[in-house]
This record gives sequence, structure tokens and C-alpha cells, in this order.
Amino acid sequence: MADQNIHATAVVEDGAKLGEGVKIGPFCHVGSDVELAEGVELLSHAVVAGLTKIGPRTKIYPFASLGHQPQDLKYEGEASTLEIGADCQIREGVTMNPGTKGGVMTTTVGDGCAFLANSHVGHDCKVGNHVIFSNNVMLAGHCDIGDYVIVGGGAAVIQYARVGPHAFVGGMSGLENDLIPYGMALGNRAYLSGLNIIGLQRRGFSRQKIHDLRRAYRLLFAEEGTLAERMDDVASEFKDHETVQEIVGFIRTGGKRSLCTPRGGSGA
Repeated sequence: MADQNIHATAVVEDGAKLGEGVKIGPFCHVGSDVELAEGVELLSHAVVAGLTKIGPRTKIYPFASLGHQPQDLKYEGEASTLEIGADCQIREGVTMNPGTKGGVMTTTVGDGCAFLANSHVGHDCKVGNHVIFSNNVMLAGHCDIGDYVIVGGGAAVIQYARVGPHAFVGGMSGLENDLIPYGMALGNRAYLSGLNIIGLQRRGFSRQKIHDLRRAYRLLFAEEGTLAERMDDVASEFKDHETVQEIVGFIRTGGKRSLCTPRGGSGA
């Protein structure tokens, strides 16, 4: 195909689909079922295998391994997939696994994400847009990570956990529960330490919106009453506040994990 740049030492198996402007550097390996959209770049020594699709302009650095067999001992060779969006940065040593029949058969990563060196996305995960994983982040299988989430270096997220949009997981944290949208989790085992105020300010949330979120947060995780009662009160008081309703909806939807709460267990 025109405008492709494939190094002589790279291996591109028959059947691979390469878009315009794809660049494949030395000692890379691209499998027969892989699809690389226009402008994708593999710098060197990167491997893309399996039923993997990578979106436009995503850049993959040396020793990344994308689409190989999931690290799930129950995997039996099912034709599961990995889909990565546009404009992602996938740094050195990053690993991403496709789905399994015990999950949703696919792992998906959104647009504009950055995965720093040696971070991992497990099988059957759903990762949103503009997510940042710092070095050595470990994401177990079946996790759901919302848009604009940041996970600090060396943090681990347990399987089936949900992390709401705009949340922040501190470095070296061990998150074993669901983290609300706009929340901040710290520690091992991680607790809810407040709202991701700096992140909200950086993304242009108004002073009033942040003030309302703070007030709703205090009410949700107060000592009085049950969490269900407090959610009803907050949902009523902030019925026209989209971001507060997003938090309430996240909690009500629930999942396989408990809710990450402040120290002392309020709301557990």
C-alpha cells in the first residue's frame, strides 16, 4: 500500500491490514489478523498479535505486547478481540490482552489514552477515553475504567472493579472496590480520600460545580443514616446537577465489588 514504511527486519504476516501512512520499525511483528489504521506507528521490537485492531495515529513503543493470549488459565483459544482507539501512546513494555469467553470476549481501549512503561490492561477490560496509566500500573481482568481516569505509578486495580470518570487512583495504591466518578483513592488497601479537585480544575469545571460536588460528597458519606437514604436525599437535592447525578447513578448501578469509602467505613 502507498505511503507505508516497513523496515526490512520487520515481519508482517499475510492477511494483516495496514492503513495509509503506517510505519513499522525494525524487529516488529504484526500478526495475520491484525488491523492497523492510518498513521499507526510501531517504533521497534513491538508485537501486535491476535484479533487486534488499532486506531488511527496510535504510537507503539519498543517491547510492547498487544493481543497475545490472555493471562487467564481458563482461556481455551476462543477468538476474542482487542480494540485500541485513536491517538493513543503505548509506551515501552506495555501489555494488553484480548477478552475471554468468561467475560465479554473483547478488551476495548478508547481514544487519546497514554499507557506509560510496563503498564498492563487485563482481559475483558473496558478503558475509556483520555485515560492515563503511569508506569507499572496493573489492571486485572474485567475492569471498567471511565473517561479521564488517571492511575498513578505502581497501582493495582482488582478484577471486576469499576472506576468512574474523572477519578484518580494514587500511586502504589491497591484498589479492591469501586471508585466513584470524580473520586480520589489512596493507599493499600485504597480508601476514598475525597474528590479529584485538581483534575476537575484542570479540565475546566466551574467553581460552582466543584462546590456543589463537594457538598454532595459530604452528604453522601456522612455518618447519619444509611447510604441508600443519603443517596435519595442527594438525588433529590441535586436533581438538576448532572455530575452529582452521575455519582448517584454509578453507586446505584452497582457491580461485583463493594464501594470504596472514606476511612472509618462510612457508606460501606
